Amino acid sequence: MRAAIDTAILVRANAKATGPAKELVQALQASGTRLIISPYLLDEVQRVLRYPRLQTIYRLTDGDIWEHVRFLESISEIVEPAEGPPIVLKDPNDDPVVYTALAGQADVLCTVDKHFYEPNVVAFCSRNGIQLITDVELLHALRRATVGGSEL
Repeated sequence: MRAAIDTAILVRANAKATGPAKELVQALQASGTRLIISPYLLDEVQRVLRYPRLQTIYRLTDGDIWEHVRFLESISEIVEPAEGPPIVLKDPNDDPVVYTALAGQADVLCTVDKHFYEPNVVAFCSRNGIQLITDVELLHALRRATVGGSEL
Protein backbone atom coordinates (compact mmCIF):
# COMPACT_ATOMS: atom_id res chain seq x y z
CA MET A 1 0.00 0.00 0.00
CA ARG A 2 1.06 3.57 -0.67
CA ALA A 3 -0.16 6.26 1.75
CA ALA A 4 0.02 10.04 1.63
CA ILE A 5 -0.41 11.68 5.02
CA ASP A 6 -1.65 15.21 5.68
CA THR A 7 0.50 17.72 7.56
CA ALA A 8 -1.70 17.76 10.68
CA ILE A 9 -1.08 14.06 11.21
CA LEU A 10 2.64 14.24 10.41
CA VAL A 11 3.00 17.05 12.95
CA ARG A 12 1.28 14.97 15.65
CA ALA A 13 3.69 12.11 14.95
CA ASN A 14 6.75 13.98 16.26
CA ALA A 15 9.16 12.39 18.75
CA LYS A 16 7.54 13.99 21.80
CA ALA A 17 3.96 13.19 20.76
CA THR A 18 1.70 10.36 21.78
CA GLY A 19 -1.53 9.13 20.28
CA PRO A 20 -2.90 7.74 17.02
CA ALA A 21 -0.75 9.83 14.66
CA LYS A 22 2.48 8.63 16.27
CA GLU A 23 1.17 5.05 16.36
CA LEU A 24 0.17 5.35 12.71
CA VAL A 25 3.67 6.29 11.56
CA GLN A 26 5.09 3.37 13.54
CA ALA A 27 2.48 1.01 12.06
CA LEU A 28 3.26 2.25 8.54
CA GLN A 29 6.90 1.37 9.06
CA ALA A 30 6.12 -2.04 10.55
CA SER A 31 3.67 -2.94 7.78
CA GLY A 32 5.92 -1.97 4.91
CA THR A 33 3.41 0.61 3.72
CA ARG A 34 5.12 3.21 1.58
CA LEU A 35 4.76 6.75 2.96
CA ILE A 36 4.43 9.32 0.18
CA ILE A 37 5.58 12.84 0.98
CA SER A 38 6.64 15.97 -0.87
CA PRO A 39 9.02 18.84 -0.16
CA TYR A 40 5.91 20.99 0.34
CA LEU A 41 4.68 18.72 3.15
CA LEU A 42 8.12 18.57 4.78
CA ASP A 43 8.34 22.38 4.76
CA GLU A 44 4.82 22.61 6.13
CA VAL A 45 5.60 20.19 8.98
CA GLN A 46 8.68 22.22 9.87
CA ARG A 47 6.73 25.50 9.81
CA VAL A 48 3.71 24.22 11.76
CA LEU A 49 5.83 22.66 14.51
CA ARG A 50 7.16 26.16 15.24
CA TYR A 51 3.68 27.58 15.92
CA PRO A 52 3.54 28.93 19.49
CA ARG A 53 0.49 26.77 20.29
CA LEU A 54 2.35 23.62 19.27
CA GLN A 55 5.52 24.74 20.99
CA THR A 56 3.50 24.99 24.21
CA ILE A 57 2.35 21.40 23.75
CA TYR A 58 5.54 19.71 22.51
CA ARG A 59 8.37 22.06 23.49
CA LEU A 60 10.42 21.07 20.47
CA THR A 61 13.81 22.59 19.84
CA ASP A 62 14.95 23.48 16.33
CA GLY A 63 17.04 20.30 16.53
CA ASP A 64 13.98 18.22 17.46
CA ILE A 65 12.06 19.65 14.52
CA TRP A 66 14.97 19.07 12.16
CA GLU A 67 15.27 15.45 13.38
CA HIS A 68 11.55 14.84 12.87
CA VAL A 69 11.69 16.15 9.31
CA ARG A 70 14.83 14.08 8.58
CA PHE A 71 13.08 11.03 10.06
CA LEU A 72 10.07 11.56 7.80
CA GLU A 73 12.38 11.92 4.81
CA SER A 74 14.16 8.69 5.72
CA ILE A 75 10.99 6.58 5.79
CA SER A 76 9.27 8.18 2.79
CA GLU A 77 9.24 8.25 -0.95
CA ILE A 78 9.58 11.91 -1.82
CA VAL A 79 7.64 13.06 -4.87
CA GLU A 80 7.26 16.40 -6.59
CA PRO A 81 3.54 17.15 -6.98
CA ALA A 82 2.37 18.76 -10.18
CA GLU A 83 0.21 21.82 -9.98
CA GLY A 84 -3.30 21.65 -11.29
CA PRO A 85 -6.72 23.18 -10.98
CA PRO A 86 -8.05 23.89 -7.48
CA ILE A 87 -9.46 20.85 -5.73
CA VAL A 88 -9.89 21.75 -2.06
CA LEU A 89 -12.05 24.78 -2.67
CA LYS A 90 -12.51 25.72 1.00
CA ASP A 91 -8.73 25.72 1.58
CA PRO A 92 -6.60 25.91 -1.58
CA ASN A 93 -3.48 25.58 0.60
CA ASP A 94 -4.47 21.91 0.94
CA ASP A 95 -4.24 21.27 -2.81
CA PRO A 96 -0.52 20.32 -2.66
CA VAL A 97 -1.46 17.49 -0.27
CA VAL A 98 -3.89 16.04 -2.81
CA TYR A 99 -1.39 16.54 -5.63
CA THR A 100 1.29 14.81 -3.53
CA ALA A 101 -0.99 11.78 -3.20
CA LEU A 102 -1.63 11.87 -6.94
CA ALA A 103 2.06 12.21 -7.87
CA GLY A 104 2.98 9.37 -5.54
CA GLN A 105 0.20 7.12 -6.86
CA ALA A 106 -1.09 6.77 -3.30
CA ASP A 107 -3.78 4.25 -2.52
CA VAL A 108 -4.91 6.29 0.46
CA LEU A 109 -4.79 9.91 1.55
CA CYS A 110 -4.88 10.04 5.32
CA THR A 111 -6.32 13.24 6.78
CA VAL A 112 -8.54 14.49 9.56
CA ASP A 113 -9.17 17.81 7.80
CA LYS A 114 -12.88 18.11 7.01
CA HIS A 115 -12.17 20.08 3.81
CA PHE A 116 -10.83 16.91 2.21
CA TYR A 117 -14.20 15.22 2.69
CA GLU A 118 -16.10 17.76 0.58
CA PRO A 119 -17.86 16.09 -2.40
CA ASN A 120 -15.58 17.56 -5.08
CA VAL A 121 -12.41 16.39 -3.28
CA VAL A 122 -13.87 12.94 -2.63
CA ALA A 123 -14.85 12.69 -6.31
CA PHE A 124 -11.39 13.78 -7.51
CA CYS A 125 -9.66 11.28 -5.24
CA SER A 126 -12.06 8.51 -6.20
CA ARG A 127 -11.49 9.13 -9.93
CA ASN A 128 -7.77 8.77 -9.27
CA GLY A 129 -8.00 5.62 -7.14
CA ILE A 130 -7.23 7.39 -3.87
CA GLN A 131 -9.27 6.49 -0.79
CA LEU A 132 -9.71 9.21 1.85
CA ILE A 133 -9.26 7.87 5.36
CA THR A 134 -8.58 9.24 8.85
CA ASP A 135 -5.49 8.39 10.90
CA VAL A 136 -7.53 6.21 13.28
CA GLU A 137 -9.19 4.36 10.38
CA LEU A 138 -5.85 3.71 8.69
CA LEU A 139 -4.28 2.63 11.97
CA HIS A 140 -7.10 0.11 12.54
CA ALA A 141 -6.79 -1.16 8.95
CA LEU A 142 -3.04 -1.65 9.33
CA ARG A 143 -3.55 -3.49 12.61
CA ARG A 144 -6.18 -5.75 11.01
CA ALA A 145 -3.84 -6.40 8.07
CA THR A 146 -1.04 -7.35 10.46
CA VAL A 147 -3.29 -9.74 12.37
CA GLY A 148 -5.44 -11.06 9.54
CA GLY A 149 -3.24 -10.57 6.52
CA SER A 150 -5.72 -8.41 4.61
CA GLU A 151 -5.38 -4.87 3.32
CA LEU A 152 -7.76 -1.97 2.80
